[in-house]
Amino acid sequence: MREDALKHLSKAREFLDAADLELHMELHTAAASSAVLAGINAKDAICLRLTGRTGKSDDHRAAVPELAAAGPSGKALESTFRRLLGLKTAAQYQAAPISRTDATKAVEWATRMVDAARDATHS
Repeated sequence: MREDALKHLSKAREFLDAADLELHMELHTAAASSAVLAGINAKDAICLRLTGRTGKSDDHRAAVPELAAAGPSGKALESTFRRLLGLKTAAQYQAAPISRTDATKAVEWATRMVDAARDATHS
């Protein structure tokens, strides 16, 4: 499971790097979408490392309690992950663009998630 956790961490970092670049280029909707994907992969890395499994569901909101149940580090990220997932539909499916403010918040939240995934996978 550690190997799979590291693979998800690598994907999370890649999506976070993309989100940072997109934010710098003022591609706010793309930045928010990439940040959401970074957060989802970070959650998978954390859960795989701490519990040995991660759920796969079309409804990513189900992933929030899974993260919270992964232990103290997962519980600490519960509200961050919930807020990040709250932007998924707007960033990926709705016609209206994401604001600079929301994109910046999404990247900040994803950064917290990826940092926690790094810590979990390297412990």
